[in-house]
Amino acid sequence: MRKALFRVLLVVAAAVMVVLPSCTQPSFQSSTTQTSTLTFSWSQDVGSLNPHRYGPSQMFAQDLVYEPLVTYDRGGKIQPALAESWKVSPDGKLITFQLRKGVQFSDGTPFNAAAAKANFDQILQNRKEHDWLGLVQEIDRVEIFGDRTLQMYLKNPYYPVLQELTLIRPVRFLSPKAFPDEGTTAKGIKTPIGTGPWTLADYRKDTYAVFKRNENYWGQKPALEQVTVKIIPDSETRVLAFERNEVDLIYGSDEISLDAFRQLRDSGQYIAEVSPPLNTRALSINSSRGATKDLKVRQAIQHSVNKDAIVAAIFYNTEQRADTYFSKEVPYANVGLRPYAYDVDRAKALLDEAGWKQRAGQAIRQKDGQSLMLDLSFGGDNKVDRAIAEAIQADLKIVGIDAKLLGEEKQAWRERQASGEFNLIFNETWGPPYEPQAIVSSMRVATHADYAAQQGLSMKAEIDRKIGAVLTTINKEQRQQLYRDIFTTLHEQAVYLPISYSTNIAVLHKNLSGFEFMPQAYQVPINKLSKSKPQHSL
Repeated sequence: MRKALFRVLLVVAAAVMVVLPSCTQPSFQSSTTQTSTLTFSWSQDVGSLNPHRYGPSQMFAQDLVYEPLVTYDRGGKIQPALAESWKVSPDGKLITFQLRKGVQFSDGTPFNAAAAKANFDQILQNRKEHDWLGLVQEIDRVEIFGDRTLQMYLKNPYYPVLQELTLIRPVRFLSPKAFPDEGTTAKGIKTPIGTGPWTLADYRKDTYAVFKRNENYWGQKPALEQVTVKIIPDSETRVLAFERNEVDLIYGSDEISLDAFRQLRDSGQYIAEVSPPLNTRALSINSSRGATKDLKVRQAIQHSVNKDAIVAAIFYNTEQRADTYFSKEVPYANVGLRPYAYDVDRAKALLDEAGWKQRAGQAIRQKDGQSLMLDLSFGGDNKVDRAIAEAIQADLKIVGIDAKLLGEEKQAWRERQASGEFNLIFNETWGPPYEPQAIVSSMRVATHADYAAQQGLSMKAEIDRKIGAVLTTINKEQRQQLYRDIFTTLHEQAVYLPISYSTNIAVLHKNLSGFEFMPQAYQVPINKLSKSKPQHSL
Protein backbone atom coordinates (compact mmCIF):
# COMPACT_ATOMS: atom_id res chain seq x y z
CA MET A 1 0.00 0.00 0.00
CA ARG A 2 2.74 2.46 0.93
CA LYS A 3 4.74 1.64 -2.23
CA ALA A 4 1.63 2.24 -4.33
CA LEU A 5 0.94 5.56 -2.63
CA PHE A 6 4.57 6.57 -3.11
CA ARG A 7 4.35 5.81 -6.82
CA VAL A 8 1.16 7.90 -7.08
CA LEU A 9 2.84 10.82 -5.36
CA LEU A 10 5.82 10.59 -7.73
CA VAL A 11 3.50 10.68 -10.75
CA VAL A 12 1.62 13.71 -9.36
CA ALA A 13 4.88 15.48 -8.55
CA ALA A 14 6.22 14.85 -12.05
CA ALA A 15 3.04 16.18 -13.60
CA VAL A 16 3.18 19.34 -11.53
CA MET A 17 6.81 19.95 -12.54
CA VAL A 18 5.99 20.01 -16.28
CA VAL A 19 6.48 23.57 -17.55
CA LEU A 20 3.96 24.54 -20.19
CA PRO A 21 4.67 27.26 -22.75
CA SER A 22 3.19 30.52 -21.53
CA CYS A 23 1.06 30.91 -24.65
CA THR A 24 -0.84 27.69 -24.02
CA GLN A 25 -2.60 28.84 -20.86
CA PRO A 26 -4.48 32.12 -20.49
CA SER A 27 -3.73 34.30 -17.50
CA PHE A 28 -6.50 36.38 -16.02
CA GLN A 29 -6.31 39.98 -14.97
CA SER A 30 -9.22 41.49 -13.13
CA SER A 31 -11.02 44.25 -14.97
CA THR A 32 -13.39 46.77 -13.48
CA THR A 33 -16.28 45.48 -15.59
CA GLN A 34 -18.60 43.53 -13.34
CA THR A 35 -20.75 40.54 -14.30
CA SER A 36 -23.69 39.47 -12.19
CA THR A 37 -23.86 35.71 -12.73
CA LEU A 38 -21.88 32.82 -11.28
CA THR A 39 -21.82 29.12 -12.07
CA PHE A 40 -21.15 26.75 -9.22
CA SER A 41 -20.95 22.98 -9.56
CA TRP A 42 -22.29 20.32 -7.24
CA SER A 43 -22.26 16.53 -7.44
CA GLN A 44 -25.93 15.94 -6.56
CA ASP A 45 -29.32 17.36 -7.40
CA VAL A 46 -30.36 20.10 -4.97
CA GLY A 47 -33.59 18.27 -4.11
CA SER A 48 -37.05 19.57 -3.26
CA LEU A 49 -35.65 22.11 -0.74
CA ASN A 50 -38.19 21.36 1.95
CA PRO A 51 -36.77 23.27 4.95
CA HIS A 52 -38.25 20.85 7.48
CA ARG A 53 -36.80 17.68 5.95
CA TYR A 54 -33.42 16.19 5.16
CA GLY A 55 -31.95 14.30 2.19
CA PRO A 56 -32.01 14.33 -0.74
CA SER A 57 -32.20 18.11 -0.40
CA GLN A 58 -28.73 19.65 -0.26
CA MET A 59 -28.01 21.73 2.81
CA PHE A 60 -26.15 24.52 1.02
CA ALA A 61 -29.19 25.09 -1.23
CA GLN A 62 -31.63 25.11 1.68
CA ASP A 63 -29.34 27.67 3.33
CA LEU A 64 -29.64 29.98 0.30
CA VAL A 65 -33.43 30.10 0.47
CA TYR A 66 -34.34 29.81 4.16
CA GLU A 67 -33.23 31.65 7.27
CA PRO A 68 -33.10 30.92 11.02
CA LEU A 69 -34.10 33.03 13.98
CA VAL A 70 -30.41 33.41 14.90
CA THR A 71 -27.13 32.68 13.12
CA TYR A 72 -23.86 31.04 14.12
CA ASP A 73 -20.79 33.24 13.76
CA ARG A 74 -17.12 32.37 14.03
CA GLY A 75 -16.08 31.32 17.48
CA GLY A 76 -19.59 30.16 18.29
CA LYS A 77 -21.06 33.63 18.76
CA ILE A 78 -24.83 33.77 18.25
CA GLN A 79 -25.98 36.68 16.10
CA PRO A 80 -29.46 38.08 15.34
CA ALA A 81 -31.19 36.99 12.13
CA LEU A 82 -34.99 36.84 11.80
CA ALA A 83 -35.07 37.50 15.55
CA GLU A 84 -33.41 40.78 16.40
CA SER A 85 -33.26 40.05 20.14
CA TRP A 86 -34.09 37.37 22.70
CA LYS A 87 -34.29 36.82 26.42
CA VAL A 88 -33.86 33.57 28.36
CA SER A 89 -35.75 33.13 31.64
CA PRO A 90 -33.74 32.44 34.82
CA ASP A 91 -34.86 28.80 34.89
CA GLY A 92 -33.85 28.32 31.23
CA LYS A 93 -37.29 27.06 30.20
CA LEU A 94 -38.66 30.10 28.35
CA ILE A 95 -37.04 32.01 25.50
CA THR A 96 -38.77 35.15 24.28
CA PHE A 97 -37.84 36.35 20.77
CA GLN A 98 -38.51 39.76 19.30
CA LEU A 99 -38.82 39.28 15.57
CA ARG A 100 -37.33 41.61 13.01
CA LYS A 101 -39.71 44.20 11.64
CA GLY A 102 -40.66 44.46 7.97
CA VAL A 103 -39.42 41.04 6.78
CA GLN A 104 -41.31 39.31 3.98
CA PHE A 105 -41.12 35.92 2.36
CA SER A 106 -40.10 36.14 -1.28
CA ASP A 107 -43.77 35.65 -2.29
CA GLY A 108 -44.72 38.82 -0.40
CA THR A 109 -46.22 37.07 2.65
CA PRO A 110 -45.20 38.86 5.88
CA PHE A 111 -42.83 37.03 8.17
CA ASN A 112 -44.38 37.55 11.58
CA ALA A 113 -44.96 35.66 14.80
CA ALA A 114 -47.93 33.78 13.33
CA ALA A 115 -45.84 32.56 10.37
CA ALA A 116 -43.00 31.53 12.69
CA LYS A 117 -45.37 29.62 14.97
CA ALA A 118 -46.96 27.89 11.98
CA ASN A 119 -43.53 26.56 11.00
CA PHE A 120 -42.76 25.39 14.53
CA ASP A 121 -46.13 23.65 14.70
CA GLN A 122 -45.35 21.80 11.47
CA ILE A 123 -42.00 20.64 12.85
CA LEU A 124 -43.38 19.60 16.23
CA GLN A 125 -46.08 17.48 14.59
CA ASN A 126 -43.25 15.35 13.22
CA ARG A 127 -40.97 15.07 16.27
CA LYS A 128 -40.07 11.48 15.49
CA GLU A 129 -38.42 12.52 12.24
CA HIS A 130 -36.20 14.87 14.26
CA ASP A 131 -35.47 12.59 17.21
CA TRP A 132 -31.71 13.08 16.73
CA LEU A 133 -32.05 16.76 17.66
CA GLY A 134 -32.44 17.55 21.33
CA LEU A 135 -33.97 20.96 20.66
CA VAL A 136 -37.05 19.58 18.90
CA GLN A 137 -37.58 17.02 21.63
CA GLU A 138 -37.35 19.66 24.36
CA ILE A 139 -39.78 22.20 22.88
CA ASP A 140 -43.10 21.95 24.67
CA ARG A 141 -44.98 24.61 22.72
CA VAL A 142 -44.62 27.95 20.96
CA GLU A 143 -46.90 30.90 21.62
CA ILE A 144 -47.19 34.38 20.14
CA PHE A 145 -48.07 37.85 21.37
CA GLY A 146 -48.85 40.32 18.63
CA ASP A 147 -46.95 40.28 15.35
CA ARG A 148 -43.41 40.32 16.65
CA THR A 149 -43.18 38.38 19.93
CA LEU A 150 -42.55 34.64 19.85
CA GLN A 151 -42.27 32.61 23.05
CA MET A 152 -40.71 29.16 23.12
CA TYR A 153 -41.56 27.01 26.16
CA LEU A 154 -39.21 24.10 26.91
CA LYS A 155 -39.93 20.94 28.85
CA ASN A 156 -36.55 21.25 30.56
CA PRO A 157 -33.80 23.84 30.51
CA TYR A 158 -31.76 23.11 27.39
CA TYR A 159 -28.50 25.03 27.18
CA PRO A 160 -27.80 24.67 23.39
CA VAL A 161 -31.22 25.93 22.30
CA LEU A 162 -29.83 29.02 20.52
CA GLN A 163 -26.97 27.07 18.99
CA GLU A 164 -29.34 24.51 17.51
CA LEU A 165 -31.67 27.20 16.19
CA THR A 166 -28.80 28.19 13.86
CA LEU A 167 -28.81 24.81 12.08
CA ILE A 168 -29.62 24.73 8.38
CA ARG A 169 -32.43 22.27 9.06
CA PRO A 170 -35.06 21.60 10.32
CA VAL A 171 -35.92 24.88 12.11
CA ARG A 172 -36.08 27.34 9.25
CA PHE A 173 -39.05 29.16 7.86
CA LEU A 174 -41.27 28.44 4.85
CA SER A 175 -43.99 30.76 3.63
CA PRO A 176 -47.33 29.50 5.00
CA LYS A 177 -48.69 29.81 1.46
CA ALA A 178 -46.25 27.07 0.43
CA PHE A 179 -47.52 24.59 3.03
CA PRO A 180 -49.30 21.55 1.58
CA ASP A 181 -53.09 21.72 1.33
CA GLU A 182 -53.33 18.52 3.36
CA GLY A 183 -51.08 17.07 6.03
CA THR A 184 -47.82 18.58 7.21
CA THR A 185 -44.65 19.68 5.48
CA ALA A 186 -43.24 16.24 6.27
CA LYS A 187 -45.32 15.10 3.28
CA GLY A 188 -43.93 17.79 1.00
CA ILE A 189 -44.29 21.48 0.14
CA LYS A 190 -45.84 23.35 -2.77
CA THR A 191 -42.73 25.34 -3.63
CA PRO A 192 -39.56 26.49 -1.81
CA ILE A 193 -40.35 30.00 -0.58
CA GLY A 194 -38.27 31.52 2.21
CA THR A 195 -37.07 34.88 3.46
CA GLY A 196 -33.45 34.33 2.39
CA PRO A 197 -31.25 36.26 -0.05
CA TRP A 198 -31.95 33.83 -2.93
CA THR A 199 -35.01 32.42 -4.65
CA LEU A 200 -35.21 29.30 -6.78
CA ALA A 201 -35.99 30.62 -10.28
CA ASP A 202 -35.47 27.60 -12.52
CA TYR A 203 -34.82 23.92 -11.95
CA ARG A 204 -34.22 20.79 -13.97
CA LYS A 205 -33.72 17.66 -11.92
CA ASP A 206 -30.17 16.26 -12.00
CA THR A 207 -29.12 18.99 -14.44
CA TYR A 208 -29.21 22.46 -12.90
CA ALA A 209 -30.84 24.83 -10.43
CA VAL A 210 -30.91 28.58 -10.97
CA PHE A 211 -31.10 30.88 -7.96
CA LYS A 212 -31.85 34.56 -8.41
CA ARG A 213 -31.21 37.32 -5.93
CA ASN A 214 -34.20 38.14 -3.74
CA GLU A 215 -34.63 41.82 -4.61
CA ASN A 216 -36.93 42.28 -1.60
CA TYR A 217 -34.45 40.80 0.85
CA TRP A 218 -34.47 42.58 4.21
CA GLY A 219 -30.69 42.34 4.75
CA GLN A 220 -27.62 43.07 2.69
CA LYS A 221 -28.27 41.81 -0.80
CA PRO A 222 -25.70 39.64 -2.57
CA ALA A 223 -23.48 41.33 -5.15
CA LEU A 224 -24.37 38.66 -7.70
CA GLU A 225 -27.78 38.63 -9.33
CA GLN A 226 -27.86 34.97 -10.31
CA VAL A 227 -26.18 31.70 -9.34
CA THR A 228 -26.51 28.60 -11.48
CA VAL A 229 -25.80 25.31 -9.77
CA LYS A 230 -24.66 22.89 -12.47
CA ILE A 231 -25.01 19.24 -11.47
CA ILE A 232 -21.87 17.32 -12.46
CA PRO A 233 -21.63 14.00 -10.60
CA ASP A 234 -18.08 13.16 -11.70
CA SER A 235 -15.31 15.17 -10.03
CA GLU A 236 -12.91 14.91 -12.98
CA THR A 237 -15.58 16.22 -15.36
CA ARG A 238 -16.22 19.03 -12.89
CA VAL A 239 -12.53 20.02 -12.91
CA LEU A 240 -12.45 20.01 -16.73
CA ALA A 241 -15.52 22.28 -16.77
CA PHE A 242 -13.74 24.58 -14.30
CA GLU A 243 -10.61 24.74 -16.49
CA ARG A 244 -12.79 25.58 -19.52
CA ASN A 245 -14.34 28.47 -17.56
CA GLU A 246 -17.75 26.77 -17.60
CA VAL A 247 -17.67 26.69 -13.79
CA ASP A 248 -16.51 29.60 -11.62
CA LEU A 249 -16.24 27.88 -8.24
CA ILE A 250 -15.71 24.37 -6.86
CA TYR A 251 -16.28 24.16 -3.12
CA GLY A 252 -16.28 21.32 -0.62
CA SER A 253 -13.99 18.50 0.40
CA ASP A 254 -16.01 15.89 -1.51
CA GLU A 255 -16.41 17.92 -4.70
CA ILE A 256 -12.82 17.79 -5.98
CA SER A 257 -10.07 15.23 -5.56
CA LEU A 258 -7.04 16.34 -3.61
CA ASP A 259 -4.82 15.44 -6.57
CA ALA A 260 -6.81 17.81 -8.78
CA PHE A 261 -6.87 20.46 -6.06
CA ARG A 262 -3.11 20.35 -5.71
CA GLN A 263 -2.54 20.56 -9.45
CA LEU A 264 -4.86 23.56 -9.80
CA ARG A 265 -3.26 25.23 -6.78
CA ASP A 266 0.28 24.65 -7.98
CA SER A 267 -0.50 25.94 -11.48
CA GLY A 268 -0.71 29.45 -10.04
CA GLN A 269 -3.62 30.31 -12.32
CA TYR A 270 -6.38 30.00 -9.74
CA ILE A 271 -7.24 30.82 -6.16
CA ALA A 272 -7.04 27.63 -4.09
CA GLU A 273 -7.87 27.73 -0.39
CA VAL A 274 -8.07 25.33 2.56
CA SER A 275 -10.41 26.12 5.46
CA PRO A 276 -9.58 25.82 9.16
CA PRO A 277 -10.46 22.40 10.66
CA LEU A 278 -14.20 21.78 10.73
CA ASN A 279 -15.09 18.25 11.81
CA THR A 280 -13.55 14.85 12.52
CA ARG A 281 -13.07 11.93 10.15
CA ALA A 282 -13.29 8.76 12.19
CA LEU A 283 -14.17 5.10 12.34
CA SER A 284 -16.78 3.82 14.76
CA ILE A 285 -15.70 0.54 16.36
CA ASN A 286 -18.56 -1.76 17.33
CA SER A 287 -18.37 -2.81 20.98
CA SER A 288 -21.13 -5.40 20.56
CA ARG A 289 -20.02 -7.45 17.55
CA GLY A 290 -17.38 -10.13 17.10
CA ALA A 291 -13.78 -9.52 18.09
CA THR A 292 -14.33 -5.79 18.67
CA LYS A 293 -16.43 -6.61 21.72
CA ASP A 294 -13.06 -6.91 23.47
CA LEU A 295 -11.65 -3.62 24.77
CA LYS A 296 -8.09 -4.84 24.21
CA VAL A 297 -8.83 -5.45 20.53
CA ARG A 298 -10.33 -1.96 20.18
CA GLN A 299 -7.28 -0.47 21.91
CA ALA A 300 -4.96 -2.47 19.65
CA ILE A 301 -6.70 -1.02 16.60
CA GLN A 302 -6.10 2.49 17.97
CA HIS A 303 -2.35 1.84 18.23
CA SER A 304 -2.13 0.15 14.81
CA VAL A 305 -3.08 3.01 12.46
CA ASN A 306 -0.40 5.38 11.19
CA LYS A 307 -2.47 8.54 10.95
CA ASP A 308 0.48 10.77 10.05
CA ALA A 309 1.16 8.63 6.96
CA ILE A 310 -2.53 8.86 5.95
CA VAL A 311 -2.59 12.63 6.36
CA ALA A 312 0.61 13.02 4.31
CA ALA A 313 -0.07 10.52 1.53
CA ILE A 314 -3.83 10.93 1.04
CA PHE A 315 -4.51 14.50 2.20
CA TYR A 316 -1.15 16.08 1.31
CA ASN A 317 -1.24 17.59 4.80
CA THR A 318 -4.35 19.66 4.03
CA GLU A 319 -5.87 18.07 7.15
CA GLN A 320 -4.51 17.59 10.66
CA ARG A 321 -4.10 14.31 12.52
CA ALA A 322 -6.96 13.73 14.96
CA ASP A 323 -6.14 12.32 18.39
CA THR A 324 -9.61 12.63 19.92
CA TYR A 325 -13.14 12.30 18.56
CA PHE A 326 -13.78 15.97 19.20
CA SER A 327 -11.11 18.57 18.57
CA LYS A 328 -9.84 20.52 21.56
CA GLU A 329 -11.34 23.60 19.87
CA VAL A 330 -14.87 22.22 20.34
CA PRO A 331 -16.61 23.72 23.38
CA TYR A 332 -16.20 21.55 26.52
CA ALA A 333 -13.96 19.04 24.67
CA ASN A 334 -10.51 20.10 25.88
CA VAL A 335 -10.46 17.67 28.83
CA GLY A 336 -6.87 16.42 28.73
CA LEU A 337 -7.40 13.07 27.03
CA ARG A 338 -4.22 11.09 26.35
CA PRO A 339 -3.93 10.14 22.64
CA TYR A 340 -3.41 6.57 21.51
CA ALA A 341 0.06 6.74 19.97
CA TYR A 342 0.97 4.84 16.81
CA ASP A 343 2.75 1.89 18.41
CA VAL A 344 2.84 -1.45 16.57
CA ASP A 345 4.53 -3.29 19.42
CA ARG A 346 1.88 -2.12 21.89
CA ALA A 347 -0.88 -3.19 19.48
CA LYS A 348 0.63 -6.66 19.15
CA ALA A 349 0.98 -7.00 22.92
CA LEU A 350 -2.68 -6.08 23.47
CA LEU A 351 -3.80 -8.65 20.91
CA ASP A 352 -1.65 -11.27 22.62
CA GLU A 353 -3.30 -10.38 25.95
CA ALA A 354 -6.71 -10.78 24.30
CA GLY A 355 -5.80 -14.31 23.27
CA TRP A 356 -5.29 -13.62 19.56
CA LYS A 357 -1.98 -15.36 18.82
CA GLN A 358 0.16 -15.03 15.71
CA ARG A 359 2.04 -18.22 15.12
CA ALA A 360 5.22 -18.44 13.07
CA GLY A 361 4.51 -18.25 9.38
CA GLN A 362 0.95 -16.97 9.87
CA ALA A 363 0.01 -13.48 8.70
CA ILE A 364 -3.34 -13.38 10.53
CA ARG A 365 -3.84 -14.07 14.23
CA GLN A 366 -6.10 -16.82 15.47
CA LYS A 367 -8.05 -17.67 18.60
CA ASP A 368 -10.01 -20.86 19.25
CA GLY A 369 -9.52 -21.86 15.62
CA GLN A 370 -10.95 -18.58 14.28
CA SER A 371 -9.00 -15.98 12.29
CA LEU A 372 -9.01 -12.37 13.48
CA MET A 373 -11.09 -10.94 10.65
CA LEU A 374 -12.95 -7.63 10.88
CA ASP A 375 -15.16 -5.95 8.29
CA LEU A 376 -14.47 -2.29 7.48
CA SER A 377 -17.39 -0.53 5.81
CA PHE A 378 -17.36 2.66 3.73
CA GLY A 379 -19.39 4.37 1.02
CA GLY A 380 -18.24 2.73 -2.18
CA ASP A 381 -18.39 5.92 -4.24
CA ASN A 382 -16.21 7.84 -1.79
CA LYS A 383 -12.70 7.61 -3.23
CA VAL A 384 -11.09 9.30 -0.23
CA ASP A 385 -12.66 6.89 2.27
CA ARG A 386 -11.65 3.99 0.03
CA ALA A 387 -8.03 5.17 0.06
CA ILE A 388 -8.11 5.57 3.86
CA ALA A 389 -9.70 2.13 4.22
CA GLU A 390 -6.94 0.56 2.11
CA ALA A 391 -4.27 2.26 4.22
CA ILE A 392 -5.90 1.08 7.46
CA GLN A 393 -6.26 -2.41 6.02
CA ALA A 394 -2.49 -2.48 5.37
CA ASP A 395 -1.73 -1.15 8.87
CA LEU A 396 -3.96 -3.74 10.56
CA LYS A 397 -2.39 -6.57 8.60
CA ILE A 398 1.00 -5.65 10.08
CA VAL A 399 -0.31 -6.51 13.56
CA GLY A 400 -2.13 -9.64 12.37
CA ILE A 401 -5.68 -8.38 11.73
CA ASP A 402 -7.44 -9.23 8.47
CA ALA A 403 -9.66 -6.28 7.53
CA LYS A 404 -12.21 -7.09 4.84
CA LEU A 405 -13.25 -3.93 2.98
CA LEU A 406 -16.97 -3.41 2.31
CA GLY A 407 -17.51 -0.63 -0.21
CA GLU A 408 -21.27 -0.23 -0.56
CA GLU A 409 -23.78 2.08 -2.17
CA LYS A 410 -24.45 5.02 0.13
CA GLN A 411 -27.91 3.92 1.26
CA ALA A 412 -26.71 0.42 2.06
CA TRP A 413 -23.80 1.87 4.00
CA ARG A 414 -26.18 4.07 6.02
CA GLU A 415 -28.44 1.11 6.72
CA ARG A 416 -25.40 -0.78 8.01
CA GLN A 417 -24.66 2.09 10.39
CA ALA A 418 -28.21 1.87 11.74
CA SER A 419 -28.31 -1.92 11.99
CA GLY A 420 -24.94 -2.21 13.73
CA GLU A 421 -23.79 -4.92 11.32
CA PHE A 422 -20.19 -3.79 11.27
CA ASN A 423 -16.93 -4.07 13.16
CA LEU A 424 -15.47 -0.85 11.76
CA ILE A 425 -17.41 1.78 9.81
CA PHE A 426 -16.64 5.26 8.60
CA ASN A 427 -18.30 7.97 10.62
CA GLU A 428 -17.72 11.66 11.11
CA THR A 429 -18.74 14.48 13.36
CA TRP A 430 -20.74 17.31 11.82
CA GLY A 431 -18.71 20.39 12.70
CA PRO A 432 -20.05 23.64 14.14
CA PRO A 433 -22.69 24.39 15.28
CA TYR A 434 -23.53 20.72 15.91
CA GLU A 435 -20.58 20.00 18.19
CA PRO A 436 -20.62 18.71 20.77
CA GLN A 437 -24.24 18.81 21.86
CA ALA A 438 -26.08 17.55 18.75
CA ILE A 439 -23.58 14.74 18.16
CA VAL A 440 -23.74 13.69 21.80
CA SER A 441 -27.53 13.82 21.79
CA SER A 442 -27.68 11.63 18.66
CA MET A 443 -25.59 8.95 20.42
CA ARG A 444 -28.84 7.87 22.09
CA VAL A 445 -30.62 7.31 18.74
CA ALA A 446 -30.55 3.79 17.32
CA THR A 447 -30.21 4.91 13.70
CA HIS A 448 -26.70 6.30 14.23
CA ALA A 449 -23.37 4.44 14.08
CA ASP A 450 -22.47 6.06 17.41
CA TYR A 451 -25.31 4.20 19.11
CA ALA A 452 -24.27 0.84 17.66
CA ALA A 453 -20.62 1.44 18.51
CA GLN A 454 -21.50 2.09 22.15
CA GLN A 455 -24.21 -0.56 22.50
CA GLY A 456 -21.89 -3.23 23.91
CA LEU A 457 -20.52 -1.03 26.69
CA SER A 458 -21.56 -2.04 30.18
CA MET A 459 -21.87 1.63 31.09
CA LYS A 460 -24.00 2.61 28.04
CA ALA A 461 -27.06 3.41 30.18
CA GLU A 462 -24.94 5.64 32.41
CA ILE A 463 -23.48 7.42 29.37
CA ASP A 464 -26.99 8.10 28.09
CA ARG A 465 -28.09 9.35 31.49
CA LYS A 466 -25.19 11.79 31.59
CA ILE A 467 -25.97 12.96 28.06
CA GLY A 468 -29.50 13.78 29.16
CA ALA A 469 -28.15 15.63 32.18
CA VAL A 470 -25.50 17.61 30.30
CA LEU A 471 -28.04 18.95 27.84
CA THR A 472 -30.43 20.16 30.52
CA THR A 473 -28.23 21.50 33.29
CA ILE A 474 -28.08 25.28 33.62
CA ASN A 475 -24.91 25.09 35.73
CA LYS A 476 -21.87 25.53 33.47
CA GLU A 477 -19.42 23.85 35.91
CA GLN A 478 -21.66 20.79 36.21
CA ARG A 479 -22.01 20.73 32.42
CA GLN A 480 -18.23 20.76 31.97
CA GLN A 481 -17.81 17.89 34.43
CA LEU A 482 -20.49 15.82 32.71
CA TYR A 483 -18.86 16.37 29.32
CA ARG A 484 -15.52 15.42 30.84
CA ASP A 485 -17.00 12.15 32.11
CA ILE A 486 -18.68 11.34 28.77
CA PHE A 487 -15.66 12.11 26.61
CA THR A 488 -13.24 10.33 28.94
CA THR A 489 -15.34 7.17 29.05
CA LEU A 490 -15.77 7.00 25.28
CA HIS A 491 -12.06 7.64 24.73
CA GLU A 492 -10.97 5.02 27.23
CA GLN A 493 -13.44 2.50 25.78
CA ALA A 494 -11.86 3.09 22.34
CA VAL A 495 -15.13 3.05 20.40
CA TYR A 496 -13.93 5.75 18.01
CA LEU A 497 -10.80 5.81 15.89
CA PRO A 498 -10.32 9.50 15.02
CA ILE A 499 -8.26 9.91 11.84
CA SER A 500 -8.06 13.56 10.87
CA TYR A 501 -9.76 16.90 11.37
CA SER A 502 -11.47 17.61 8.05
CA THR A 503 -11.36 20.84 6.11
CA ASN A 504 -13.24 22.37 3.21
CA ILE A 505 -11.32 23.18 0.07
CA ALA A 506 -12.14 25.64 -2.67
CA VAL A 507 -10.82 26.58 -6.10
CA LEU A 508 -12.07 29.65 -7.90
CA HIS A 509 -11.05 31.84 -10.78
CA LYS A 510 -9.07 34.95 -10.04
CA ASN A 511 -11.81 37.23 -11.33
CA LEU A 512 -13.87 36.37 -8.21
CA SER A 513 -13.46 38.48 -5.11
CA GLY A 514 -14.95 38.51 -1.63
CA PHE A 515 -14.38 34.80 -0.97
CA GLU A 516 -14.24 33.59 2.61
CA PHE A 517 -14.97 30.27 4.28
CA MET A 518 -18.25 29.97 6.15
CA PRO A 519 -18.58 29.11 9.86
CA GLN A 520 -20.64 25.99 9.10
CA ALA A 521 -19.24 23.13 7.03
CA TYR A 522 -22.38 22.82 4.90
CA GLN A 523 -22.70 26.44 3.84
CA VAL A 524 -21.30 27.73 0.54
CA PRO A 525 -19.86 31.29 0.53
CA ILE A 526 -21.83 32.86 -2.31
CA ASN A 527 -23.45 35.91 -0.73
CA LYS A 528 -20.29 38.04 -0.58
CA LEU A 529 -18.79 37.01 -3.90
CA SER A 530 -18.48 39.44 -6.77
CA LYS A 531 -17.19 38.76 -10.26
CA SER A 532 -15.34 40.78 -12.85
CA LYS A 533 -14.98 39.85 -16.48
CA PRO A 534 -11.61 38.18 -17.10
CA GLN A 535 -9.16 39.71 -19.55
CA HIS A 536 -7.22 37.05 -21.43
CA SER A 537 -3.59 37.62 -22.23
CA LEU A 538 -1.09 35.26 -23.80
